[in-house]
Amino acid sequence: MSLDTPVRRAADAVDHDLVRRLRGVVAERMSAQRRRDDTAGRPPMSAADERQFARSLVVQVLEDHARAEMESGRVPLSPEGEEAVAAAIGAALFGVGRLQPLLEDPEVENIDVNGCDRVFVSYADGREELHDAVAESDEDLVELVQVLASNVGLTSRPFDAANPQLDLRLPDGSRLSAVMGVCQRPALSIRRARLSSATLGDLVASGSMTEDLAQFLRAAVRARKNIMIAGSTNSGKTTLLRALAAEIPPHERLITVERALELGLDQQVREHPNTVAFEERLPNSEGVGGVGMADLVRRSLRMNPSRVIVGEVLGDEIVTMLNAMSQGNDGSLSTIHANSSAEVFNRIATYALQAAEHLPVEASHMLIAGAVNFVVFLDKRNTYHAGGGLRRAVTSVREVTGIDGRVLSSEVFLAGADGVARAHAPLQCADDLEAAGYVAPVLARWGS
Repeated sequence: MSLDTPVRRAADAVDHDLVRRLRGVVAERMSAQRRRDDTAGRPPMSAADERQFARSLVVQVLEDHARAEMESGRVPLSPEGEEAVAAAIGAALFGVGRLQPLLEDPEVENIDVNGCDRVFVSYADGREELHDAVAESDEDLVELVQVLASNVGLTSRPFDAANPQLDLRLPDGSRLSAVMGVCQRPALSIRRARLSSATLGDLVASGSMTEDLAQFLRAAVRARKNIMIAGSTNSGKTTLLRALAAEIPPHERLITVERALELGLDQQVREHPNTVAFEERLPNSEGVGGVGMADLVRRSLRMNPSRVIVGEVLGDEIVTMLNAMSQGNDGSLSTIHANSSAEVFNRIATYALQAAEHLPVEASHMLIAGAVNFVVFLDKRNTYHAGGGLRRAVTSVREVTGIDGRVLSSEVFLAGADGVARAHAPLQCADDLEAAGYVAPVLARWGS
Protein backbone atom coordinates (compact mmCIF):
# COMPACT_ATOMS: atom_id res chain seq x y z
CA MET A 1 0.00 0.00 0.00
CA SER A 2 1.38 3.39 -0.94
CA LEU A 3 2.27 5.95 1.74
CA ASP A 4 -0.27 8.48 0.56
CA THR A 5 -3.38 6.31 0.94
CA PRO A 6 -6.08 7.52 3.34
CA VAL A 7 -5.83 4.37 5.48
CA ARG A 8 -2.14 4.83 6.15
CA ARG A 9 -2.43 8.55 6.82
CA ALA A 10 -5.19 7.90 9.35
CA ALA A 11 -3.13 5.17 10.99
CA ASP A 12 -0.09 7.42 11.29
CA ALA A 13 -2.09 10.35 12.72
CA VAL A 14 -2.91 8.50 15.95
CA ASP A 15 -0.49 7.83 18.80
CA HIS A 16 -1.36 4.20 19.49
CA ASP A 17 0.59 4.10 22.74
CA LEU A 18 -1.56 6.96 24.00
CA VAL A 19 -4.73 5.22 22.77
CA ARG A 20 -3.80 2.01 24.57
CA ARG A 21 -3.02 3.87 27.79
CA LEU A 22 -6.20 5.96 27.79
CA ARG A 23 -8.29 2.97 26.76
CA GLY A 24 -7.01 1.19 29.86
CA VAL A 25 -8.10 4.11 32.04
CA VAL A 26 -11.58 4.14 30.48
CA ALA A 27 -11.91 0.36 30.80
CA GLU A 28 -10.91 0.49 34.47
CA ARG A 29 -13.46 3.23 35.22
CA MET A 30 -16.16 1.23 33.43
CA SER A 31 -15.27 -1.86 35.48
CA ALA A 32 -15.39 0.19 38.67
CA GLN A 33 -18.86 1.44 37.77
CA ARG A 34 -20.03 -2.12 37.09
CA ARG A 35 -18.75 -3.16 40.52
CA ARG A 36 -20.55 -0.25 42.18
CA ASP A 37 -23.79 -1.11 40.37
CA ASP A 38 -23.48 -4.74 41.42
CA THR A 39 -22.82 -3.81 45.07
CA ALA A 40 -25.80 -1.46 45.08
CA GLY A 41 -28.05 -4.13 43.54
CA ARG A 42 -28.68 -2.06 40.42
CA PRO A 43 -29.32 -3.91 37.13
CA PRO A 44 -26.43 -3.86 34.64
CA MET A 45 -26.41 -1.16 32.00
CA SER A 46 -27.78 -1.99 28.58
CA ALA A 47 -25.37 -2.12 25.68
CA ALA A 48 -26.56 1.30 24.48
CA ASP A 49 -26.23 2.85 27.94
CA GLU A 50 -22.77 1.36 28.39
CA ARG A 51 -21.60 2.83 25.09
CA GLN A 52 -22.99 6.24 26.05
CA PHE A 53 -21.28 5.98 29.45
CA ALA A 54 -18.02 5.06 27.72
CA ARG A 55 -18.26 8.14 25.50
CA SER A 56 -18.61 10.38 28.53
CA LEU A 57 -15.61 8.68 30.14
CA VAL A 58 -13.53 9.20 27.02
CA VAL A 59 -14.30 12.93 27.16
CA GLN A 60 -13.26 13.04 30.83
CA VAL A 61 -10.07 11.09 30.21
CA LEU A 62 -9.07 13.32 27.30
CA GLU A 63 -9.71 16.42 29.43
CA ASP A 64 -7.54 14.97 32.20
CA HIS A 65 -4.81 14.20 29.65
CA ALA A 66 -4.91 17.72 28.18
CA ARG A 67 -4.69 19.26 31.68
CA ALA A 68 -1.71 17.06 32.55
CA GLU A 69 0.06 17.98 29.31
CA MET A 70 -0.35 21.72 29.94
CA GLU A 71 0.78 21.40 33.57
CA SER A 72 3.92 19.65 32.30
CA GLY A 73 4.61 22.40 29.77
CA ARG A 74 3.75 20.26 26.76
CA VAL A 75 1.39 21.11 23.93
CA PRO A 76 -1.93 19.24 24.29
CA LEU A 77 -3.63 17.49 21.41
CA SER A 78 -5.39 19.60 18.80
CA PRO A 79 -9.18 19.25 18.51
CA GLU A 80 -8.63 17.08 15.43
CA GLY A 81 -6.10 14.96 17.32
CA GLU A 82 -8.46 14.52 20.27
CA GLU A 83 -11.22 13.47 17.89
CA ALA A 84 -8.95 10.87 16.27
CA VAL A 85 -7.83 9.50 19.64
CA ALA A 86 -11.43 9.39 20.90
CA ALA A 87 -12.47 7.42 17.82
CA ALA A 88 -9.55 5.04 18.27
CA ILE A 89 -10.42 4.47 21.95
CA GLY A 90 -14.03 3.76 20.99
CA ALA A 91 -12.87 1.32 18.32
CA ALA A 92 -10.59 -0.40 20.84
CA LEU A 93 -13.42 -0.68 23.41
CA PHE A 94 -16.33 -1.65 21.19
CA GLY A 95 -15.00 -1.95 17.66
CA VAL A 96 -12.05 -3.67 16.07
CA GLY A 97 -9.24 -1.28 16.93
CA ARG A 98 -6.81 -0.57 14.08
CA LEU A 99 -8.76 -2.95 11.85
CA GLN A 100 -11.60 -0.41 11.76
CA PRO A 101 -10.35 1.59 8.73
CA LEU A 102 -10.05 -1.63 6.73
CA LEU A 103 -13.59 -2.66 7.60
CA GLU A 104 -14.82 0.77 6.55
CA ASP A 105 -13.13 0.46 3.14
CA PRO A 106 -15.79 -0.87 0.71
CA GLU A 107 -13.10 -2.31 -1.57
CA VAL A 108 -11.55 -4.58 1.08
CA GLU A 109 -12.68 -8.17 0.67
CA ASN A 110 -10.58 -10.31 3.03
CA ILE A 111 -8.11 -9.59 5.84
CA ASP A 112 -5.60 -12.21 6.99
CA VAL A 113 -3.50 -11.51 10.08
CA ASN A 114 -0.56 -13.82 10.78
CA GLY A 115 0.61 -12.11 13.95
CA CYS A 116 0.14 -8.42 14.76
CA ASP A 117 2.46 -7.10 12.03
CA ARG A 118 1.85 -9.55 9.16
CA VAL A 119 -1.42 -8.26 7.75
CA PHE A 120 -2.49 -9.22 4.23
CA VAL A 121 -5.43 -7.43 2.64
CA SER A 122 -7.31 -8.68 -0.43
CA TYR A 123 -9.29 -6.18 -2.47
CA ALA A 124 -12.32 -6.59 -4.72
CA ASP A 125 -10.22 -5.98 -7.86
CA GLY A 126 -7.94 -8.92 -7.04
CA ARG A 127 -5.05 -7.04 -5.43
CA GLU A 128 -3.42 -8.42 -2.30
CA GLU A 129 -1.21 -6.09 -0.27
CA LEU A 130 0.77 -6.14 2.95
CA HIS A 131 -0.76 -3.66 5.40
CA ASP A 132 0.45 -1.92 8.54
CA ALA A 133 0.45 -3.69 11.90
CA VAL A 134 -2.97 -3.86 13.54
CA ALA A 135 -1.64 -4.12 17.11
CA GLU A 136 1.53 -3.24 19.01
CA SER A 137 2.20 -6.87 19.90
CA ASP A 138 0.71 -10.34 19.56
CA GLU A 139 -0.53 -9.99 23.15
CA ASP A 140 -2.42 -6.84 22.17
CA LEU A 141 -3.86 -8.69 19.17
CA VAL A 142 -5.16 -11.46 21.44
CA GLU A 143 -6.61 -8.84 23.79
CA LEU A 144 -8.39 -7.18 20.84
CA VAL A 145 -9.99 -10.49 19.87
CA GLN A 146 -10.95 -11.16 23.49
CA VAL A 147 -12.70 -7.77 23.70
CA LEU A 148 -14.63 -8.60 20.53
CA ALA A 149 -15.52 -12.03 21.87
CA SER A 150 -16.96 -10.40 24.99
CA ASN A 151 -19.08 -7.82 23.17
CA VAL A 152 -20.21 -9.47 19.92
CA GLY A 153 -22.84 -12.19 19.57
CA LEU A 154 -25.58 -13.39 21.86
CA THR A 155 -23.20 -14.60 24.56
CA SER A 156 -19.61 -13.88 25.56
CA ARG A 157 -17.19 -16.37 24.02
CA PRO A 158 -13.81 -17.25 25.55
CA PHE A 159 -10.56 -16.94 23.61
CA ASP A 160 -7.62 -18.15 25.62
CA ALA A 161 -5.26 -21.10 26.09
CA ALA A 162 -8.17 -23.34 27.08
CA ASN A 163 -10.33 -22.09 24.18
CA PRO A 164 -7.90 -21.44 21.31
CA GLN A 165 -10.51 -21.19 18.54
CA LEU A 166 -13.09 -18.49 17.92
CA ASP A 167 -15.69 -17.68 15.26
CA LEU A 168 -17.62 -14.40 15.34
CA ARG A 169 -19.85 -12.26 13.22
CA LEU A 170 -18.64 -8.66 13.50
CA PRO A 171 -21.15 -5.79 13.76
CA ASP A 172 -20.77 -4.99 10.06
CA GLY A 173 -21.63 -8.59 9.09
CA SER A 174 -18.06 -9.72 8.41
CA ARG A 175 -16.92 -13.13 9.63
CA LEU A 176 -13.93 -13.40 11.96
CA SER A 177 -12.11 -16.65 12.63
CA ALA A 178 -9.22 -16.62 15.11
CA VAL A 179 -6.82 -19.21 16.53
CA MET A 180 -4.02 -19.18 19.07
CA GLY A 181 -1.81 -21.79 20.69
CA VAL A 182 -1.91 -24.07 17.65
CA CYS A 183 0.39 -21.83 15.63
CA GLN A 184 3.51 -19.86 16.54
CA ARG A 185 1.65 -16.55 16.54
CA PRO A 186 -2.05 -15.74 16.95
CA ALA A 187 -3.80 -15.62 13.59
CA LEU A 188 -7.15 -14.37 12.41
CA SER A 189 -9.03 -14.07 9.15
CA ILE A 190 -11.86 -11.68 8.38
CA ARG A 191 -14.13 -12.31 5.43
CA ARG A 192 -16.04 -9.20 4.49
CA ALA A 193 -19.78 -9.21 3.87
CA ARG A 194 -19.55 -6.82 0.93
CA LEU A 195 -22.96 -7.94 -0.35
CA SER A 196 -24.75 -8.29 3.00
CA SER A 197 -28.14 -7.70 1.38
CA ALA A 198 -27.54 -9.12 -2.09
CA THR A 199 -30.41 -9.99 -4.39
CA LEU A 200 -30.57 -12.36 -7.33
CA GLY A 201 -30.62 -9.26 -9.53
CA ASP A 202 -27.31 -8.16 -8.00
CA LEU A 203 -25.78 -11.56 -8.79
CA VAL A 204 -27.01 -11.36 -12.37
CA ALA A 205 -25.46 -7.89 -12.69
CA SER A 206 -22.13 -9.17 -11.31
CA GLY A 207 -22.02 -12.02 -13.80
CA SER A 208 -22.52 -14.77 -11.22
CA MET A 209 -25.59 -16.14 -13.00
CA THR A 210 -27.82 -15.60 -16.01
CA GLU A 211 -31.23 -13.98 -15.82
CA ASP A 212 -32.82 -17.33 -16.70
CA LEU A 213 -31.06 -19.04 -13.78
CA ALA A 214 -32.14 -16.21 -11.46
CA GLN A 215 -35.75 -16.72 -12.55
CA PHE A 216 -35.39 -20.45 -11.94
CA LEU A 217 -33.99 -19.96 -8.41
CA ARG A 218 -36.65 -17.35 -7.62
CA ALA A 219 -39.36 -19.81 -8.60
CA ALA A 220 -37.70 -22.65 -6.68
CA VAL A 221 -37.80 -20.60 -3.48
CA ARG A 222 -41.40 -19.55 -4.04
CA ALA A 223 -42.37 -23.16 -4.83
CA ARG A 224 -40.87 -24.11 -1.44
CA LYS A 225 -38.19 -26.39 -2.82
CA ASN A 226 -35.45 -27.50 -0.40
CA ILE A 227 -32.13 -26.15 -1.66
CA MET A 228 -28.55 -26.94 -0.64
CA ILE A 229 -25.94 -24.38 -1.73
CA ALA A 230 -22.49 -25.92 -2.17
CA GLY A 231 -19.02 -24.66 -2.97
CA SER A 232 -15.54 -24.18 -1.62
CA THR A 233 -14.48 -21.66 1.02
CA ASN A 234 -15.10 -18.05 -0.05
CA SER A 235 -17.04 -19.09 -3.15
CA GLY A 236 -20.07 -16.93 -2.30
CA LYS A 237 -22.37 -19.49 -0.65
CA THR A 238 -23.59 -17.15 2.09
CA THR A 239 -24.17 -14.31 -0.36
CA LEU A 240 -26.31 -16.58 -2.54
CA LEU A 241 -28.17 -17.82 0.55
CA ARG A 242 -29.04 -14.23 1.47
CA ALA A 243 -30.18 -13.59 -2.11
CA LEU A 244 -32.45 -16.63 -2.04
CA ALA A 245 -33.81 -15.62 1.36
CA ALA A 246 -34.68 -12.23 -0.11
CA GLU A 247 -37.24 -14.04 -2.28
CA ILE A 248 -39.11 -15.43 0.72
CA PRO A 249 -42.40 -13.56 1.28
CA PRO A 250 -42.33 -11.28 4.35
CA HIS A 251 -45.32 -12.97 6.01
CA GLU A 252 -43.38 -16.22 6.54
CA ARG A 253 -41.80 -17.05 9.89
CA LEU A 254 -38.09 -17.87 9.54
CA ILE A 255 -35.80 -19.64 11.99
CA THR A 256 -32.09 -19.39 11.20
CA VAL A 257 -29.54 -21.68 12.85
CA GLU A 258 -25.85 -20.76 12.77
CA ARG A 259 -22.60 -21.49 14.55
CA ALA A 260 -21.90 -17.76 14.69
CA LEU A 261 -24.54 -15.18 13.76
CA GLU A 262 -23.83 -14.12 10.21
CA LEU A 263 -26.88 -14.09 7.97
CA GLY A 264 -28.53 -11.16 9.75
CA LEU A 265 -32.02 -11.90 8.40
CA ASP A 266 -33.49 -11.01 11.78
CA GLN A 267 -32.07 -7.50 11.33
CA GLN A 268 -33.99 -7.01 8.08
CA VAL A 269 -37.24 -6.04 9.78
CA ARG A 270 -39.02 -4.91 6.62
CA GLU A 271 -38.13 -7.97 4.51
CA HIS A 272 -38.31 -10.59 7.29
CA PRO A 273 -40.30 -9.16 10.23
CA ASN A 274 -40.95 -12.57 11.84
CA THR A 275 -37.47 -14.07 12.16
CA VAL A 276 -35.64 -15.71 15.05
CA ALA A 277 -31.87 -16.23 14.82
CA PHE A 278 -30.38 -19.13 16.79
CA GLU A 279 -26.66 -19.21 17.54
CA GLU A 280 -24.74 -22.23 18.81
CA ARG A 281 -23.63 -21.77 22.41
CA LEU A 282 -20.33 -23.20 23.54
CA PRO A 283 -20.04 -24.96 26.93
CA ASN A 284 -18.55 -23.02 29.83
CA SER A 285 -15.25 -23.80 31.56
CA GLU A 286 -16.95 -26.66 33.44
CA GLY A 287 -18.10 -28.18 30.17
CA VAL A 288 -21.79 -27.47 30.72
CA GLY A 289 -24.34 -25.10 29.22
CA GLY A 290 -23.51 -25.81 25.58
CA VAL A 291 -26.26 -25.91 22.96
CA GLY A 292 -25.15 -27.56 19.72
CA MET A 293 -26.34 -27.12 16.14
CA ALA A 294 -28.34 -30.36 16.12
CA ASP A 295 -30.16 -29.28 19.29
CA LEU A 296 -30.93 -25.89 17.77
CA VAL A 297 -32.27 -27.39 14.54
CA ARG A 298 -34.44 -29.72 16.63
CA ARG A 299 -35.62 -26.78 18.74
CA SER A 300 -36.40 -24.70 15.64
CA LEU A 301 -38.99 -27.28 14.54
CA ARG A 302 -40.95 -26.56 17.73
CA MET A 303 -41.00 -22.82 17.09
CA ASN A 304 -43.67 -22.84 14.36
CA PRO A 305 -41.29 -22.09 11.44
CA SER A 306 -42.44 -21.54 7.88
CA ARG A 307 -38.87 -22.35 6.87
CA VAL A 308 -35.67 -23.38 8.62
CA ILE A 309 -32.42 -21.91 7.31
CA VAL A 310 -29.17 -23.53 8.45
CA GLY A 311 -26.25 -21.22 7.78
CA GLU A 312 -23.63 -23.91 7.27
CA VAL A 313 -23.76 -27.67 7.67
CA LEU A 314 -20.54 -29.03 9.14
CA GLY A 315 -21.54 -31.97 11.31
CA ASP A 316 -24.20 -34.05 12.98
CA GLU A 317 -26.93 -31.45 12.53
CA ILE A 318 -27.33 -32.77 8.98
CA VAL A 319 -29.52 -35.70 10.07
CA THR A 320 -31.88 -33.48 12.05
CA MET A 321 -32.03 -30.99 9.18
CA LEU A 322 -32.79 -33.62 6.54
CA ASN A 323 -35.48 -35.09 8.77
CA ALA A 324 -36.99 -31.62 9.05
CA MET A 325 -36.92 -31.14 5.28
CA SER A 326 -38.62 -34.49 4.69
CA GLN A 327 -41.30 -34.00 7.35
CA GLY A 328 -43.12 -31.01 5.93
CA ASN A 329 -40.71 -28.10 6.48
CA ASP A 330 -40.45 -27.42 2.76
CA GLY A 331 -38.54 -24.44 1.48
CA SER A 332 -35.54 -24.92 3.75
CA LEU A 333 -32.14 -23.54 2.74
CA SER A 334 -28.61 -24.42 3.78
CA THR A 335 -24.98 -24.30 2.68
CA ILE A 336 -22.33 -27.01 2.64
CA HIS A 337 -18.68 -27.29 1.62
CA ALA A 338 -18.10 -29.46 -1.46
CA ASN A 339 -15.97 -29.60 -4.60
CA SER A 340 -18.83 -30.29 -7.02
CA SER A 341 -22.60 -30.60 -7.04
CA ALA A 342 -22.35 -34.39 -7.37
CA GLU A 343 -20.03 -34.64 -4.35
CA VAL A 344 -22.63 -33.06 -2.05
CA PHE A 345 -24.50 -36.34 -1.59
CA ASN A 346 -21.40 -38.20 -0.41
CA ARG A 347 -20.44 -35.27 1.83
CA ILE A 348 -23.86 -35.38 3.48
CA ALA A 349 -23.59 -39.17 3.89
CA THR A 350 -20.19 -38.76 5.56
CA TYR A 351 -21.58 -36.25 8.06
CA ALA A 352 -24.55 -38.53 8.75
CA LEU A 353 -22.24 -41.48 9.37
CA GLN A 354 -20.33 -39.42 11.95
CA ALA A 355 -23.52 -38.28 13.70
CA ALA A 356 -24.95 -39.89 16.82
CA GLU A 357 -27.39 -41.85 14.63
CA HIS A 358 -24.48 -43.41 12.63
CA LEU A 359 -26.64 -43.67 9.55
CA PRO A 360 -25.25 -46.07 6.92
CA VAL A 361 -24.63 -44.63 3.46
CA GLU A 362 -27.72 -46.28 1.96
CA ALA A 363 -29.99 -44.82 4.64
CA SER A 364 -28.42 -41.38 4.20
CA HIS A 365 -29.03 -41.44 0.46
CA MET A 366 -32.67 -42.42 1.06
CA LEU A 367 -33.00 -39.48 3.45
CA ILE A 368 -31.38 -37.11 0.94
CA ALA A 369 -33.68 -38.28 -1.86
CA GLY A 370 -36.72 -37.56 0.29
CA ALA A 371 -35.49 -34.19 1.57
CA VAL A 372 -33.37 -32.27 -0.96
CA ASN A 373 -34.82 -30.96 -4.22
CA PHE A 374 -31.89 -28.99 -5.66
CA VAL A 375 -28.15 -28.59 -5.14
CA VAL A 376 -26.72 -25.28 -6.39
CA PHE A 377 -22.94 -25.25 -6.84
CA LEU A 378 -20.77 -22.12 -6.87
CA ASP A 379 -17.26 -22.07 -8.29
CA LYS A 380 -14.47 -19.64 -7.44
CA ARG A 381 -12.21 -19.27 -10.44
CA ASN A 382 -8.66 -17.95 -10.63
CA THR A 383 -9.54 -15.52 -13.38
CA TYR A 384 -10.89 -12.00 -13.02
CA HIS A 385 -13.89 -10.66 -14.85
CA ALA A 386 -14.09 -7.33 -16.65
CA GLY A 387 -15.64 -5.54 -13.68
CA GLY A 388 -12.76 -6.56 -11.41
CA GLY A 389 -12.56 -9.11 -8.65
CA LEU A 390 -12.34 -12.86 -8.41
CA ARG A 391 -14.94 -14.59 -10.57
CA ARG A 392 -17.60 -16.41 -8.54
CA ALA A 393 -20.40 -18.01 -10.48
CA VAL A 394 -23.07 -20.68 -10.24
CA THR A 395 -21.68 -23.43 -12.46
CA SER A 396 -24.07 -26.28 -11.74
CA VAL A 397 -27.59 -26.96 -10.51
CA ARG A 398 -28.50 -30.56 -9.81
CA GLU A 399 -32.08 -31.78 -9.32
CA VAL A 400 -32.65 -34.82 -7.11
CA THR A 401 -34.89 -37.17 -9.09
CA GLY A 402 -35.07 -40.35 -7.03
CA ILE A 403 -33.24 -43.21 -5.34
CA ASP A 404 -31.81 -46.49 -6.60
CA GLY A 405 -29.43 -47.56 -3.86
CA ARG A 406 -27.89 -44.11 -4.21
CA VAL A 407 -29.28 -40.67 -4.94
CA LEU A 408 -30.33 -40.18 -8.55
CA SER A 409 -29.94 -36.66 -9.91
CA SER A 410 -29.93 -34.68 -13.12
CA GLU A 411 -27.68 -31.69 -13.82
CA VAL A 412 -30.36 -29.31 -15.03
CA PHE A 413 -28.01 -26.31 -15.30
CA LEU A 414 -24.41 -26.69 -16.45
CA ALA A 415 -21.59 -24.17 -16.99
CA GLY A 416 -21.08 -23.05 -20.55
CA ALA A 417 -17.92 -21.75 -22.21
CA ASP A 418 -18.09 -18.55 -20.14
CA GLY A 419 -18.21 -20.50 -16.88
CA VAL A 420 -21.82 -19.55 -16.05
CA ALA A 421 -24.53 -22.21 -15.72
CA ARG A 422 -27.25 -22.44 -18.36
CA ALA A 423 -30.24 -24.76 -18.83
CA HIS A 424 -28.87 -28.17 -19.74
CA ALA A 425 -31.42 -30.91 -19.04
CA PRO A 426 -35.18 -31.24 -18.56
CA LEU A 427 -36.73 -30.55 -15.17
CA GLN A 428 -38.75 -33.20 -13.38
CA CYS A 429 -40.64 -30.54 -11.39
CA ALA A 430 -41.18 -28.09 -14.26
CA ASP A 431 -44.91 -27.81 -13.48
CA ASP A 432 -44.25 -26.73 -9.88
CA LEU A 433 -41.81 -24.05 -10.99
CA GLU A 434 -44.07 -22.81 -13.77
CA ALA A 435 -46.83 -22.38 -11.18
CA ALA A 436 -44.33 -20.20 -9.27
CA GLY A 437 -43.61 -18.05 -12.33
CA TYR A 438 -40.71 -19.78 -14.11
CA VAL A 439 -41.04 -20.18 -17.85
CA ALA A 440 -38.76 -23.14 -18.57
CA PRO A 441 -36.90 -23.42 -21.87
CA VAL A 442 -38.17 -26.18 -24.12
CA LEU A 443 -35.27 -28.48 -23.19
CA ALA A 444 -36.06 -28.02 -19.52
CA ARG A 445 -39.44 -29.77 -19.78
CA TRP A 446 -39.29 -33.34 -18.50
CA GLY A 447 -39.76 -35.77 -21.35
CA SER A 448 -40.01 -33.06 -24.04
